[in-house]
Amino acid sequence: MDLRFAADRFHRIRRAVLALTVGIGIVAAPAPAATAESPDPYIDRSAESADTPSLQWSDCSDGFQCASAKVPLDYNQPQGDRIDLAVIKLPATDPGRRIGTLFVNFGGPGASGVDRLRERARWPWLFSEELRSRFDVVSWDTRAVARSAAVRCFSTEEEQSAFLASMPPMPATPGDEAPFYDWSAQFADRCAQQAGPILNHASTADTARDLDLLRRAVGDPELTYHGISYGTQVGAVYANMFPGRVRAMVFDGSLDFEGNVNGHGAQGTTLPLDTRQNVADGIAAAFHAFLRQCSEAGPKCAFSSGDPELKWTALVERARLAPIGVDGRVWTYSDIVNAAAGLSQPSAFPDLAVLLQKLFDAGTALPGLQPVSASYVGNRTEAYHAIQCSDSTVPTDTGIYSRAAVSEDQRVPYFGRIAVFSSITCAFWHGHDAGRYIGPWNRSTAAPILVLNTRFDPATPLPGAYAGAAQLADARVVVTEGVGHSSMYVPSTCTEQVKREYLFTALLPPENTGCATDGSPFGPPA
Repeated sequence: MDLRFAADRFHRIRRAVLALTVGIGIVAAPAPAATAESPDPYIDRSAESADTPSLQWSDCSDGFQCASAKVPLDYNQPQGDRIDLAVIKLPATDPGRRIGTLFVNFGGPGASGVDRLRERARWPWLFSEELRSRFDVVSWDTRAVARSAAVRCFSTEEEQSAFLASMPPMPATPGDEAPFYDWSAQFADRCAQQAGPILNHASTADTARDLDLLRRAVGDPELTYHGISYGTQVGAVYANMFPGRVRAMVFDGSLDFEGNVNGHGAQGTTLPLDTRQNVADGIAAAFHAFLRQCSEAGPKCAFSSGDPELKWTALVERARLAPIGVDGRVWTYSDIVNAAAGLSQPSAFPDLAVLLQKLFDAGTALPGLQPVSASYVGNRTEAYHAIQCSDSTVPTDTGIYSRAAVSEDQRVPYFGRIAVFSSITCAFWHGHDAGRYIGPWNRSTAAPILVLNTRFDPATPLPGAYAGAAQLADARVVVTEGVGHSSMYVPSTCTEQVKREYLFTALLPPENTGCATDGSPFGPPA
């Protein structure tokens, strides 16, 4: 028998036994040191000489506890300048059966993990009572985000709001591209001028090192982790920087890791980021699945009468000719396409159907109506670019984006352009993290990795999840037959149970395991 396979099988069995014995008071032995027969002994040493943060937990309402963790700004100088990370915990409800800490990254990049854990820790399809009884659930604002050395590109919130609200719409024609490129370059310049040193220390590699320090701070010998969307990239980087420290990892709404960082082959310098991730294909497949669900729901879906596919085509082609006015607002072609692409949360599908029907019924926009605008709070836009642009190789020639807009619009009608222009600011970005992680992705981890994905995910398409899983040394994909982004937004009792049992035991479910959703977003059939 192959020695690595034998050792891997031993570790899986050992973890299952430990998970079962924790509840009856048996103390687990420390994890063994790496040997020739244990999983890949590689470990990133950048954080080894950094001090373990001291977490002083204090109550911060509704059963949560909060703390601050000091970590190095630059892991090449672990005893140099430090930054504070905001951390939040919901303690295990059954301390006597507690397995350890479940670290959760909710994705983005740029979203506040502190805020999202507060909002979502008790969503039963995401964190069941059974799961919360066995783990302290912990999240944090990753570096550059919200309360953790936030990237700030503006002097005041008013300046931020005014500039971000002035962003031109997604270019619908070649004539719309110049102002869009100009705004993106200005945004990158503002960040370079005002963000400070964090701009060069915001990559996922440093977040993975921060996560290992947090693991040390809570006293867990190995990491138990649930990463959602971009959180799967954090998990994949951690798994390959610290492969022997993996107890159990769930990647939920998963990326193609190589595609996200370098692109395959020459893609990094020749294809826009989300184009090479096939995001447009994912949006289109999810949108057509949404229309099918709408049609099946009948009167419960406001856009169901007639043929929703034909109505959609008629609506957007009319919007190409002139904006449409609804409820005192002007909706351009780009506004409508971007609204239709907002398919991450099935709970919002009924409202989307109402909007599409109103737009279909409305006439062209009248003078005096206000354009659609968004309210911007926090630093999510700045943080997204600081992290994503640090991680990913992208084309820097705007001509590549202009040509891709034409070809992608033909290949994936209406939605192709979204993937082309979504990360255009990275083409002008000034921040650079020399320590970003670029692979390999297949280091042998101490436990296998569970990958979850919905069938029709508009943000992390299923083919990308399969590609990412294939890049890992030992991973298995479980598909939820639904529309939407990750198990965070697509309720499935089955998926939560699969995830929960894996996190308890670190054993993968049987091959070909799959799950259904808990129902249609439009409710049960009439």
